[in-house]
Amino acid sequence: MTQPPAKYSIELPNTRKHGQTGVYRSAFYPDELTVTIRQEITTLYENFQYALKISKNRNCIGHRPYNKLTGQYGSYTWQTYKQIAERIDNFGSGILYLNENVVKNPKVEKWTVGIYSINRPEWFITDQSNCAYNLITIALYDTLGPDTVEYVVNHSEISIIVASVDLIPGLIQLAPKVPSLKVIISMDELEDDSPVPFGSTNTGKVLKHWAEDKGIVLLSFSEVEKLGKQNSRKHNPPSPNDLACICYTSGTTGIPKGAMLTHANFIAAASAVCQVWETYQDDVLISYLPLAHIFGRIAETVAVTSGGSIGYYHGDILTLIDDITELKPTLFPSVPRLLTRIYAKLQQATVNAPGIKGVLSRKAVEAKLERLEKGQGYTHPFWDRIIFNKVKQVLGGRVRMMITGSAPLDPEVLQFLRIAFVTEITEGYGQTEGVATATIGLPGENKAGHVGGPQLCCEIKLVDVPEMNYFSTDKPYPRGELCYRGPNCFIGYYKNEEKTRETIDSEGWVHTGDISYIDELGAFTIVDRKKNIFKLSQGEYVAPEKIENVYLNSPLILQVFVHGDSLRNHLVAVVVPDPETFVPWANMLTGKNVSLGDEKGLESLINDPKVRKEFLIEMDKIGKHAKLRGFEFVKAIYLTNVPFSIENHLLTPTLKLKRHEAQKVFRSVIDNLYNENVKAKL
Repeated sequence: MTQPPAKYSIELPNTRKHGQTGVYRSAFYPDELTVTIRQEITTLYENFQYALKISKNRNCIGHRPYNKLTGQYGSYTWQTYKQIAERIDNFGSGILYLNENVVKNPKVEKWTVGIYSINRPEWFITDQSNCAYNLITIALYDTLGPDTVEYVVNHSEISIIVASVDLIPGLIQLAPKVPSLKVIISMDELEDDSPVPFGSTNTGKVLKHWAEDKGIVLLSFSEVEKLGKQNSRKHNPPSPNDLACICYTSGTTGIPKGAMLTHANFIAAASAVCQVWETYQDDVLISYLPLAHIFGRIAETVAVTSGGSIGYYHGDILTLIDDITELKPTLFPSVPRLLTRIYAKLQQATVNAPGIKGVLSRKAVEAKLERLEKGQGYTHPFWDRIIFNKVKQVLGGRVRMMITGSAPLDPEVLQFLRIAFVTEITEGYGQTEGVATATIGLPGENKAGHVGGPQLCCEIKLVDVPEMNYFSTDKPYPRGELCYRGPNCFIGYYKNEEKTRETIDSEGWVHTGDISYIDELGAFTIVDRKKNIFKLSQGEYVAPEKIENVYLNSPLILQVFVHGDSLRNHLVAVVVPDPETFVPWANMLTGKNVSLGDEKGLESLINDPKVRKEFLIEMDKIGKHAKLRGFEFVKAIYLTNVPFSIENHLLTPTLKLKRHEAQKVFRSVIDNLYNENVKAKL
């Protein structure tokens, strides 16, 4: 059993300055920052070549093939590192041939290649081909609207895009507005006249004619591989300081910024993770977090570092559990929104279950949490055999490490999942600009609520934010804006010196815009994003994400948007109930008999004043249990049966709430909630 960490970070001597803390480094190894864990690995190209050497005939990537006749996805099929290496050679040679003979680009290296799809084997092969021939990957989000795709293609001057077939019609339609685009490569076959999968009504032949009319050469992935096999090129390995990708951040407002990330950035980040959390050849990663974003990318890089395997989900996040059950991964990266939903479902099936099952589950959870708090680990010789070995089968039964990031995870949720899945779960913090690598928890952790200490590749300090009353001199813990520096840090925003200067200061510190404090063990806790902190009229500062995460612990709630501003003295919220739990609850309350799937019936329930009143009472119970302060309680709510989604522009592609957009969409609702509350007090 791994003992709980005694110390996360230490302050370097003589580094304190006025208005900021000293500089903190990992207590694990504070003498120098990690650049790589193996001298022979300094680029993503060398990272794959090392994996190829040690895992040549082992599984590299797997997927579940789609059967057109049955409309079903099969079991995982695998390709070895040797097979993938051959495909990388062929595909990379093929796109070089197209660059010379179709695009007529005189540059032989360091030009951009777009990838536009969900996670799948062709994404990996294209990216690794770019590494082998010193090209730059530009990921387009599969959920972006045409305006942003147009901006990114033009901004990064993409001439070749590799895309899934369902996204190709949109690209062809966009052709007149993106003059640099000359070649589109379909990840799916285009040879026959039968409708292609994924819901597209176009046949390959129709798409090819349409593309030709727009001056675009359209080829299938396999055609490019054949071209490359016939016109083989030697690898052109990059240097550590060459760009591996330009990662456009989705953001919640404004146009995307392209973070320039080098090969050295990726290797430093992956190496730091592997130093603390060992990975093995036998590890299997479930890849579903969008590869267009940095968390998913670094997870795959870490898996390759040890010659492990990557299994791709089949594309539907709602049935992710089916893929996990089939794959049986050992590594499971995730995000709080998904983990909170899993937690709510598990609570229903265990501690909130009726009868003897609920009684036993509550005893088991209490016993295991007590052991965890005492530093005795997440296992239990009796209760695991009786209950939790069955629970862990939900994730395939082999998960040995879970990591969560992108937003704070409620401590109660984290502790419950640790003992329920009988595995290490760590919380980390990072940004695109630092390859998702700034802080991380350590093995054996038995506490929750923090994001660990500095990764071994970077150092951290906190800087005063006087306008929000956060100071490095605060007691009991220093507070301020978290800044980090190290070989994992990006080199700037592409074609945007102004934003680069705003983010990276003259000493190389990346200013995150996130408020944090550091405790006596040297662990950091993120309070919230600076721009997401607002002040109520009585002067109290509110962190809405923290409050939303508390309310999401209610089994009745699917999604919630908490709002407040400096002209009001209380909070209001827009809430999407979870139909599975809400409908039976509301039926019992109203005496109605609405069935699941009955949209009109659901609408009648959410518009019922009695339901809304009792729903708010249930939210108050959750708030009291979480010890929210008085001003953090929501005082009025609006219920809606329309979930927040990427399609209705209320979520980013990484499933974060677009707060500014939500304020605009629900402006009249918010105003009515405040007016109702004023009238109620009169």
